[in-house]
Amino acid sequence: MRYTVTGSQMKQIDKDTIERVGIPSVVLMERAALAVADMAELCGRKHYYGMPDGKGKKVRIGAVCGTGNNGADGIAAGRILWGRGYEVTIFQAGNEKHKTSEYELQRQIAERLGICLKPASEFDIRDYDVVIDALFGIGLARKIEGDYQKLIRKMAKGQDVDIVAVDIPSGIHADTGAVMGDAVKASVTVTFGYLKTGLLLYPGKEYAGKVQVKDIGFSDGSLKNAGWDGMVLGREDLARLPKRPADSNKGTFGKLLLVAGSRGMCGAAYLSALAAYRVGAGLVRILTVPENQTVLQTQLPEAIVEVLDFPAGTAMEETTADRTGEEGKGQTGQVREDFREKIRKYCDWAGVIVVGPGLGQEDYVEMLVEAVLEQAKSGIVLDADGLNAVARVPGLTKHFAGKAVVTPHMGEMERLTGKAVCELKADRVRAAREYAEKTGAVCVLKDSSTVVADQSGNVYINGSGCSAMAKAGSGDVLAGVIGGLMAQGMTREDAAAYGVYIHGLAGERAEARLGERGPLARELALELSTKDTGKSL
Repeated sequence: MRYTVTGSQMKQIDKDTIERVGIPSVVLMERAALAVADMAELCGRKHYYGMPDGKGKKVRIGAVCGTGNNGADGIAAGRILWGRGYEVTIFQAGNEKHKTSEYELQRQIAERLGICLKPASEFDIRDYDVVIDALFGIGLARKIEGDYQKLIRKMAKGQDVDIVAVDIPSGIHADTGAVMGDAVKASVTVTFGYLKTGLLLYPGKEYAGKVQVKDIGFSDGSLKNAGWDGMVLGREDLARLPKRPADSNKGTFGKLLLVAGSRGMCGAAYLSALAAYRVGAGLVRILTVPENQTVLQTQLPEAIVEVLDFPAGTAMEETTADRTGEEGKGQTGQVREDFREKIRKYCDWAGVIVVGPGLGQEDYVEMLVEAVLEQAKSGIVLDADGLNAVARVPGLTKHFAGKAVVTPHMGEMERLTGKAVCELKADRVRAAREYAEKTGAVCVLKDSSTVVADQSGNVYINGSGCSAMAKAGSGDVLAGVIGGLMAQGMTREDAAAYGVYIHGLAGERAEARLGERGPLARELALELSTKDTGKSL
């Protein structure tokens, strides 16, 4: 497991390492510069061409450096590369009045060695094979304008140039991944110590290119003192998935009730149930409308398929007679009570309940979701139309605390919170964390960079997945994966985080097999069980 930090947290880690631990700033800087130089050299190799006389074309490297410590890292990296025999030019940008002591030290060293230093106004990216972007670091909080903006736009004109970003691409917000007016698009980003949250969230993730995290001497004690923003799962964490003891039966691995599907919409129920089985759930029971029974029993004979005749026209609002008690209980009130009793029996059977995939927008859906939320004694995964019912009846969130996992995409989150999608995307971590803290649910905010947050403020940022997963039914598969893991005994928080991660891995496998356009949602579910060296879930 890896940790992500915000810009301010990284500054605290840096300060703690220097002041409490006692590692000098210049030592950290030299190690950072060495990591950047190594990566720039690696990128430069493809620009080297052997000549008939045994000599080769000298790789040209330009380092664009601001006057802060990020710029100092860039100068130091340029100096190391110059010492290795590369043709290096260092371009100085920014106001000298704002320079740091580390920047001035590195500039003086470069000057004494005779390395070429030029003003940034003379920079032309077409003159270089590799460019080191050391203009701005993780502290950027304002929109880039003026000469800085012009310089960044110049850096976008090199079609065959590899750009190596120092810590984070200049112009990307370290916390949110937002583009601050303009930003450098790097081929590779060398970041120090810990991942910055903005490198995992779009558009920052796209601008960062390939991200390399390099240890330069920060201690875990400094991380603990400063805190972290989020966590990122890796393949090594898959060892924590529920074990399957030899002395077991289907009951050992949990009972999942899937309340899904509507007239003409049985596909969502099938995909969720299939995914739950593929991740190891022992027994899946599908509760759906009568029209879906035959199809689901044919598609997935392993599942128990039962039908419930949902009463037409029974919205959550009761009649005047129901509210006042006149004329006895009232017809609608009796219908609701009978309906709740049927749902209670199913809820009592289940170890975990997934409700929402393909339920539709009929009036009874609100009453159904209310009945499940009220009577479920176990964990609940609330997805799709289940979330839409909550958006229409916000009071249902009172049942979330301690048992619900919600899986909204951005449009559903907009309906749940009343916040515009653009506002949610501007700070995904904050949006997920606030909703979880407010409702007590574990919030899985689905997007190109999915964020999982719980009521305690813990956050997981997913690093797996690909664009091939952007197909109808992918969310239904995810709901089944999370429910299947919960059925096997994982906590809500772990099931949500691990479910998102292995769902993304399945998407990567499907893309590798079928291309970025080919995979269908059912193939994501099938890839959950793929067994190949180093990739088995």
